[in-house]
Amino acid sequence: MNESSIAVLPFLNLSSDPDNEYFSDGVTEDVINALSGIKELKVSSRTSSFSFKNRQMDIRHIGNELGVATVLEGSIRKSGGRVRISAQLVRTDNGFQIWSGKFDRELKDIFALQDEISITIAEQIRENFGHFEINDHLIQAPTENIYAYNLYLKARYHHLKWDGAGIRTAVTLYEKCIKTAPEFSWPYFGLGFTYTMYGSWSGSPEMIDLAEQYLNKGFEIDSNSFLGYYGLATLHFWGRWDFKKGYDFYSKAIEANPSYTESEEGVAELCTAIGDFERAEHHAKNILQIDPLSPNHHFTIANIFYLQEDYEKALSSLLAAYRIDPHFTHAIEKIILCYIQLKRKTELESFLDKASKVDQPEAALLLYDLIHKSKSGSHVDSPANILRNGEGHVDLLPWNLILETQAGNHEEAMRILDDAVKAKRGQFMNFKSLPLLQPLHARKEFKVLTDSIFKKEKLPNVDDETETPLKIKNPLQLLSADEIAAASKKLHLLMKEDKAYLNASLSLRDVADTINLHPNKLSWLLNDHFYMNFNDYINSFRLEQFKEKATDPANGNYTLLGLAFESGFNSKSAFNDYFKKKTGLSPRKWLKSRL
Repeated sequence: MNESSIAVLPFLNLSSDPDNEYFSDGVTEDVINALSGIKELKVSSRTSSFSFKNRQMDIRHIGNELGVATVLEGSIRKSGGRVRISAQLVRTDNGFQIWSGKFDRELKDIFALQDEISITIAEQIRENFGHFEINDHLIQAPTENIYAYNLYLKARYHHLKWDGAGIRTAVTLYEKCIKTAPEFSWPYFGLGFTYTMYGSWSGSPEMIDLAEQYLNKGFEIDSNSFLGYYGLATLHFWGRWDFKKGYDFYSKAIEANPSYTESEEGVAELCTAIGDFERAEHHAKNILQIDPLSPNHHFTIANIFYLQEDYEKALSSLLAAYRIDPHFTHAIEKIILCYIQLKRKTELESFLDKASKVDQPEAALLLYDLIHKSKSGSHVDSPANILRNGEGHVDLLPWNLILETQAGNHEEAMRILDDAVKAKRGQFMNFKSLPLLQPLHARKEFKVLTDSIFKKEKLPNVDDETETPLKIKNPLQLLSADEIAAASKKLHLLMKEDKAYLNASLSLRDVADTINLHPNKLSWLLNDHFYMNFNDYINSFRLEQFKEKATDPANGNYTLLGLAFESGFNSKSAFNDYFKKKTGLSPRKWLKSRL
């Protein structure tokens, strides 16, 4: 487990109005994104963190599930023009609280408050687990219009529901947000991404063009936004099937925010579409290590297995996605295909009965019969007539193409495929490798169509890519030899003569200010020169002070815990934990061995 790691659990909404949940969710996401900007800090993604929303679980179990050393949990109360936030940072190995704090601010100061909380949490992790650099600010106010920010959080809340009603509500709120604060970039990116995905899957090039206008407008305001790069990558990949530009923008999004795993998921999906399954699987496994509870990520790797006809492995990953989110329609549809192609009729029928959002159940049963019951060369007229196609309905799978192909209606299947590819419809992105289309592979027009889309000059140049874009650079030496000597001398005097360690609330920033050294440089000095994190360094002096007091007969009437507090330790658990780590004994056993 990476010790410099954290999961930020969704803050509880303690406001009197339950509809303020959008605000607590939004603040949580902003803190996640702020901490994700620290490249050496592993931050569990929004998807994995939010999988624990409204679930009472032991922090140690959550840490094990997500592979993180710390968890931040808290609550938010929004009332009138004020916001109150309570939070605590907890170790996941033993459940001990590292830090807790309460904040009460005016709503207009929400960005400064988020920045303060994010920096405080980052500093606590650094003090306890090891060096990484922290910028002076982790959150810059994206707008001065708090009303617009509220509108954006509401839009984002509905956007992430990913259903028809949620998307429509989000679009309305994004548009209202833009009218309220035209200088605010986030709603442009949100609206652009929403229009891109809807335009791709509905086959609407006009919507793709509109999406590009919004994304470009957002970039005029914020030219280095990871959300903007991700939006443009999505537009060029899913909206225009431009694999080169899609890959380039995904790479920029990853560089801007390495912990935003949706960007690397996009790379995996792009590599899947062009048939580079080895590289696709590499990226999919990487994002699952970072974000193990994302149903999307489990679906992404399942799709890679499925397109290579490894249906057992695909089904295993799809069921993992389904267990995390039983309403995840993409996983539901692909589970159905796996049961069909594995010839598991009983399990197929059972799943069709119990799954909550089955798109085309009649089509699934017909497809099973076409594959497993009809004789070779049999013909079924217009099987696609069985499909449910209400107003505004968008199939997640290309059911019409699949049914016509398996029914032997290859001329009609090629017509459907040709029209869909021309319209760049998202459901058809993987047509080159889709196993159910293999009867079309011998046709000349299929090869012509495939070659026209996947020409070498249209593909990204990734031959030199030997590792994931999510990598951390080697740390630089932040101090010269002379500066190390001078700072070390100041530290020695501060500890030995001033006994600064007796201050139980002493922080790295306090010490840095006292010796006139930037906190990043002090953290580096302690970890790279003294080979200790800040807490271990300070506690080493407290431990020696305690030993001296505990073995002094004059202190015989004091409790060991009382002497520990007098030596600078701020809690019983911190004292006992550090003492045993350094001596291998409990304080009482150690003292008995000295008497």
